[in-house]
Amino acid sequence: METTVIDQRNARLSIADRRLRIETPNASPRFIPLAMIQRLIVIASVELEARVLTRLAEQGAYLLFLSPRDLRRTAIVAPPFGGNHAVRIAQYKSATNARTSADIARIIVRMKLLAQIRTLRAMTRHHPKTRTALRRLPELNQVLSTCPTIEQIGGIEGGAAAMYFAALAEQFPSSLGFAQRRRRPPPDPVNALLSLGYTLLHFDAVRSLHMAGLDPCIGFLHQPAYNRESLACDCIEPLRPIVDRFVWQLFRRRILRGTHFADQQGACKLGKAGRLIFYREWEAFAPIPRRALRRGTTLLRKHLAAR
Repeated sequence: METTVIDQRNARLSIADRRLRIETPNASPRFIPLAMIQRLIVIASVELEARVLTRLAEQGAYLLFLSPRDLRRTAIVAPPFGGNHAVRIAQYKSATNARTSADIARIIVRMKLLAQIRTLRAMTRHHPKTRTALRRLPELNQVLSTCPTIEQIGGIEGGAAAMYFAALAEQFPSSLGFAQRRRRPPPDPVNALLSLGYTLLHFDAVRSLHMAGLDPCIGFLHQPAYNRESLACDCIEPLRPIVDRFVWQLFRRRILRGTHFADQQGACKLGKAGRLIFYREWEAFAPIPRRALRRGTTLLRKHLAAR
């Protein structure tokens, strides 16, 4: 059990010997050995002992607290930051070098464009915007080589994203109301799941970077910004299309349907029954992007250490 999800209001979390004790109203307590928990995701309002945080941190577990009403309200609790400080010093030096930052940003965007192409090729290709995207995205990938600055590289990424999401919208039933990528708030079921999937992916990116001894806040494509894990944002960019395909499959196979969602003050929210399904499917899918994150952070660490 790598990931434990707590989605029960008024649950109480405590430590019993070397186990996490989970008490919920009208149910018998359940126990999970601390050694089995790598990630703890808490969605609902819960009560927990301070010892839960310290003991899980001692075990190397990472905690994600998020609000089902607003995914911007998240908090990550991580074990003490360790690793080789020399790698982080190299990271800081590279992030302040415009040419090095542009080189790394170019690789990130190139990987993202290739992933977008693969995702669209796995879907129905006869839609007009999909055909256009499959023709233009490789061309933009070639243009990347001529972009010397972060601003120009970001412009290519933004243009490609707009074209890609226009094509992606053709792949979903019109009944879902997905026309474009909108986050705040997500107005339809597809946007709601994309936001949730990206949030969970970001959590795993922070975890991978932290374990690799890299600073999640100092990025390259995403320049450092207040209260943002910019390098984690960098790391998930090439993996977003994988999440897009995962969400597409959930609706295509009718694992999730429009009836699993409800409108709450203009925001589309996944209901409790839908969340149970989503997290089950996510945990089966997540090893794919997690492996990619581990490979990516390892390569980045070696690249920075060699500079």
